[in-house]
Amino acid sequence: MRIALYQPDIAGNVGTILRLAACMDVPVDLIEPMGFPFGDRALRRAGMDYADRARLVRHADWPGFLAATPGRIVLATIAGADRLDRFSFDADDILLFGSEGSGVPADVHARADARVRVPMAAGLRSLNVAVSCAMVLGEALRQTGGWPQAQD
Repeated sequence: MRIALYQPDIAGNVGTILRLAACMDVPVDLIEPMGFPFGDRALRRAGMDYADRARLVRHADWPGFLAATPGRIVLATIAGADRLDRFSFDADDILLFGSEGSGVPADVHARADARVRVPMAAGLRSLNVAVSCAMVLGEALRQTGGWPQAQD
């Protein structure tokens, strides 16, 4: 299981997702360009000291990511997607999340092997990307038995 962030705009969200990934022992792929400098203070603040423990790979662009990362790409999206609670994840899935401002372009959407959406109350259109990431990752780990082993 991997998390991939397509051209993220908000440093604090990336920091939060890096913290989540470190705690869940899941690698993260950042697909550039990003809407902020990677060393941004907001990223460090949101990630706390956990971000340094995240297994992070940065990719210069979408083609570079595709060339370096085999596996089924599962896009989290509100457009044309299966409900999260009705989707079957595989242990080697790549969970792809778009930028906060624009999501992903049509070619990236079309390239995804599958699309999932988090069910929401009527009339509401989206969740924060870090919240959505936590929900999708949690369900994927639950289904695949991929939760990290607790240290006792």
